[in-house]
Amino acid sequence: MASRYWMVSLPVQNSATSLWNRLQEQISRNAFDTPLYRFNIPNLRVGTLDSLLALSDDLFKSNSFIEGVSHKIRRQIEELERVSGVESNALTVDGVPVDSYLTRFVWDEAKYPTMSPLREIVDGIHGQVSKIEDDLKVRVAEYNNVRSQLNAINRKQSGSLAVRDLSSLVKPEDIIASENLVTLLAVVPKYSQKDWLASYETLTNYVVPRSSKKLYEDNEYALYTVTLFSRVADNFRTSAREKGFQIRDFEYSSEAHESRKQELERLMQEQENLRSSLLQGCYATYGEVFSSWMHFCAVRIFTESILRYGLPPSFLACVLAPSTKSEKKVRSILEGLCNHANSTYWKSEDESGGMAGLGGEADTHPYVSFTINLI
Repeated sequence: MASRYWMVSLPVQNSATSLWNRLQEQISRNAFDTPLYRFNIPNLRVGTLDSLLALSDDLFKSNSFIEGVSHKIRRQIEELERVSGVESNALTVDGVPVDSYLTRFVWDEAKYPTMSPLREIVDGIHGQVSKIEDDLKVRVAEYNNVRSQLNAINRKQSGSLAVRDLSSLVKPEDIIASENLVTLLAVVPKYSQKDWLASYETLTNYVVPRSSKKLYEDNEYALYTVTLFSRVADNFRTSAREKGFQIRDFEYSSEAHESRKQELERLMQEQENLRSSLLQGCYATYGEVFSSWMHFCAVRIFTESILRYGLPPSFLACVLAPSTKSEKKVRSILEGLCNHANSTYWKSEDESGGMAGLGGEADTHPYVSFTINLI
């Protein structure tokens, strides 16, 4: 699938079929690696010249917006697939791959009646895409909020012993809690463990001998228990801190541990549900936005062709996907097929003064042309 296409229109002097045949012949002879497709545009409602000029001023901005939304949705799909590790699916419009939808474009009369004013069609497309973007922002924010909560929990569970949640590392049998005795949890630098084992019994009075047990060790620290009389716990904390050992505040609660576990499971399930729903929604809305974009492009090329070539509408619209090495040849072929008076005028103006193209794009060709980037 090509990722970049040219959408162009050429002025028709006699027969569109004859011009199409000439274009096909020259492309196949001189740029055979360039896919070429006819882009069929219905007879749209022209309106007044003033309305076309006013519309043309807005076409470039609206196109940038719609194109940007389509790319934003595609990037969101890629991110969701990357996170979940699922294989990418082809982007489609109602089951039709997007490149096929573009190259075999058919106007949707039911959705965009051709008798509607062009401004009404363009505004309708812009409004529809804006609503899709707003809805997407809400759903992405909801998904990211749950992801943030999970990331915060995971950071607590996977950080260093100095800061992480200890509930998953401590079992009920590791803790002694009675009227007189208490078990403290000491975070000991990894390379100070010998010092801890040699000194913890003497950091204060009334420490239970040989009561320290290692529960866990990471790259920086080891987690030890120590049991002592409750009334000397504060003295022990102070002496331990002076020796470089950190006593973590911890109170074991099976109910709290189970609650945290259930909350983690709930968030993980919610994240998966939101991810799946968001991914499906992105696939569907990408198709909607892409379809709207192609209809917008049809209006755009119709409008610019009339402003370029005049009335009645008489032009050949087509889509090409030239390789980088063939671009120059293809431009030369297209230019050679432009012998329309208005095209010659535009060409001479461009060559002499670099005239700005319609719709806000720099266009130095004697025919209507703009680029469609699918990615």
